[in-house]
Amino acid sequence: MYFYSAMKSEKKLFLLDGFALIYRAYFAFAKNPRINSKGIDTSAILGFTNTLNELIRKENPTHIGVVFDTSKPTERHLEYPEYKAHRDAMPEGIRDAIKYIDRLLIAFNIPKIYKDGFEADDVIGTLAKQAEKKGYTIYMMTSDKDFAQLVSDKILMYRPGNKWQPTTIWGVPEVLENFNIDNVNQVIDYLAMVGDSADNIPGIPGVGKKTAQKFLKEYKSVEGLFANSHKLKGKMQENVASSEKIGMLCKKLVTIITDVPIDFDESLFKYQPVNEAKLEELFNELEFKTLLSRMIAKNKHRIVNNNLPNENNRHSSEKQFDLFNDVKTQKISEVKKSNFTFVEADSQIKNLLENIKKQKVFSLEIITNNNDSLNNKIIGISISFDNKNGYFLKYSADLLKKFKPIIEDPKITLVGYDLKSLFKTFMSKDVIIKSNLFDAQIANYLLHPDLRNSLGLIVENYLNLIITDENELLGRGKTKLSFSDLPINSLLNYACERSLCLFQLHKILEKEMEDNEILTLYRKIEIPLLIVLAKMEMEGIAINKKILHNLSVELSKKLEGITNNIHQLAEKKFNISSPKQTGEILFDIMQLSKKPKKTKSGQYSTSEEELTKIKDTHPIIKEILDFRGVKKLLSTYVDALPELIKKTTGRIHTTFNQSVTTTGRLSSVNPNMQNIPIRTELGMRVREAFVPKNSSFIIVAADYSQIELRLMAALSKDDSMIKAFKNGIDIHAATAAKVYKVALEDVDKKMRSNAKSVNFGIIYGISAFGLAQNIGVTRKEAQNIIDNYFEQFPQIKTYMQKSIEEARKKEYAITIMGRKRHLKAINGKNGMIRAMAERNAINAPLQGSAADIIKVAMIKIDKELSKGKFKSKMLLQVHDELVFDVHKSEKSEVTKIIRKSMENAVSLAVPLTVDIGAGNNWLEAH
Repeated sequence: MYFYSAMKSEKKLFLLDGFALIYRAYFAFAKNPRINSKGIDTSAILGFTNTLNELIRKENPTHIGVVFDTSKPTERHLEYPEYKAHRDAMPEGIRDAIKYIDRLLIAFNIPKIYKDGFEADDVIGTLAKQAEKKGYTIYMMTSDKDFAQLVSDKILMYRPGNKWQPTTIWGVPEVLENFNIDNVNQVIDYLAMVGDSADNIPGIPGVGKKTAQKFLKEYKSVEGLFANSHKLKGKMQENVASSEKIGMLCKKLVTIITDVPIDFDESLFKYQPVNEAKLEELFNELEFKTLLSRMIAKNKHRIVNNNLPNENNRHSSEKQFDLFNDVKTQKISEVKKSNFTFVEADSQIKNLLENIKKQKVFSLEIITNNNDSLNNKIIGISISFDNKNGYFLKYSADLLKKFKPIIEDPKITLVGYDLKSLFKTFMSKDVIIKSNLFDAQIANYLLHPDLRNSLGLIVENYLNLIITDENELLGRGKTKLSFSDLPINSLLNYACERSLCLFQLHKILEKEMEDNEILTLYRKIEIPLLIVLAKMEMEGIAINKKILHNLSVELSKKLEGITNNIHQLAEKKFNISSPKQTGEILFDIMQLSKKPKKTKSGQYSTSEEELTKIKDTHPIIKEILDFRGVKKLLSTYVDALPELIKKTTGRIHTTFNQSVTTTGRLSSVNPNMQNIPIRTELGMRVREAFVPKNSSFIIVAADYSQIELRLMAALSKDDSMIKAFKNGIDIHAATAAKVYKVALEDVDKKMRSNAKSVNFGIIYGISAFGLAQNIGVTRKEAQNIIDNYFEQFPQIKTYMQKSIEEARKKEYAITIMGRKRHLKAINGKNGMIRAMAERNAINAPLQGSAADIIKVAMIKIDKELSKGKFKSKMLLQVHDELVFDVHKSEKSEVTKIIRKSMENAVSLAVPLTVDIGAGNNWLEAH
């Protein structure tokens, strides 16, 4: 990797490809669009603003401009009418955003540049070449590889990153490496040969990436290829010889024009500070809450919520804080460090402990050498017990002994952030936290489940303070430092900032939870669960590496066979893992769809959803889907799991995320237990590798049966469903009998299967179109099934309508335990997003309640196992299932505890039933 950096005195011009960045910003929020109270989709504006602000903050450009296309046809359109003709219309959310982005650029004092009759690429190319002659280093901010043809020693590509890849800068070496060519001029020839499906440029038939690179090594250019076409053989010779005219046209189309009639006016592009008044006015209108502080941080102003909770001004239970809300200007500042103290002397430590005992509440932040709670070393700790002071202490075993009585005192409240990690760190050092816990991370999550949950953002939102970011302090990547590398003063300031802010957050968050009626949920479920999860993570689960090795060999051979089948069916070898190459094979060469869907980048979509739609058109589709399933299984689990085994324990220790999902369900990482496939035979065999700790134990798995359907019956109070569950009747068969109006004994497999799809589909707001696809009937037939369903179960329809109406009034849905899912978009103007919110209004109480129920069961089970001092341990929670390591001598008693705790977690109008199995591995037990 090559890195480029401009000297401080160097003139740095950033030219941004406007629409490319706006589209990128808009689709980044595709799964969670940002809609304000007026129904305006602000996704594109928010994403573009963040991109712009981040660029300015990190890169300090001396000159900057944003370049746009216009609606006027260009020379390319006139010469080749098919150019970009297939592109979808601009999404409504982007079209509506343009006027606000224009105002944003005015507030930023950044020029908007365009030229009728020319594309943004051409304008950027022309300005870049002019600026290069004036001694500038030019950064073209875009992900479009076409711009690589412009790269020189002074003109660079600035390719924005995402959550998977960092931002990269391409100079000449990167262009040559990525295109595998000898000189930058060959980028044009390469693009002409391979074509560009995004722009509808055909290229030369049969020439892909590797073939183009081979031709350029041998013939240097498109012209050189055509001049030597007689040297080629077979079909390729025919393709090239017959494509000279279109090939030369392609070269013209992909060549960026660098003599557009436009002048580079240095004064126009010179970077200037933002216009604060215009920016504030715009953000008030858009209802953005947290952005202004980042725009004008030098002046220490920020935008904050009018109802921002503090000691004098808190939220009402009906008005939830979110990213978009009423705004006003208010001072933001750094945490004052003058009251931070380094504590060393025994007398100071003694005085500190006495103050904590007196106050009965303190905040604690620990600094460790890594994030592995099972295998880290504590470097230091910081303490706060009032709103002004922070105390830092270097760690030692003797220090922990002195603090142990405080930590284990249930009458003292310990305030922290991510206390599960703290619990595990102390537990590994034989200190068990018994104090009353207050976790700011979980509190903020319950209040704002849709928002990011870092301590920095919580502090900024509630206290109007900025704390030091860990990455800014330690750096990133290979050069990242450890906290143990930092001087004591840096450690003191970082740790005390956090402990002081945590202490200040305690009462604010507690009061807001009380106002929003979720304090009981927090205290009775989430905090006790924190300790249960910590113990489960500490315990871990054993893995049989031999089983995984054998499965890896088997799957690798299977993958090889599938690959050969695909290549034979395609009559050509290609990279099956490449969506681009797969799309070209399926839709350009094999032409399996008349109107294939394209992605936002312009290439053919080969998502599972799109391929499933055409799975009956050709056997290659099933093979490709099988290939992906096997490869994912191999890479994500079969080959990855052995690498996650801890050397110190010999087991895998997943980490459960308690404050991530909007539904309240747990997720997990390293490994992601929730995503282990269970619907395929191969996927289920991964579970075979999860085994007991030794021969004295067995694996026990306990799974709630149809819990969400039982909740639907209970919440809707539907008599028919309640009766079926109470009488132990197969609910899917009972539904089929009602929908198809036949006797229960006359329900066949097909009827039951369709009824099952309806039962679960109704929970997720399935449409007639969706049901038709699922069960293989016409849309009309599917609609009839849904109509019959609601006719037979009218109370379910009433419940669904009532759920939507209640959510419209309150702008949230609520579970049986009081967990809230905020649904502001349910009153928005965007029909598609509003419909999504309506589906969530129905589903959130069901999914969220199911999550609450299994959490209650886990707390009950852990309590009983601890009280009885059983050797058996709870290991995993996956969806509606719990997995245990059970000592064989305790099986009968522990199984009774599990069943009783799960079936009696809550009292409903229908019984909760649990399926329990046991075996020598998870597969046998499930």
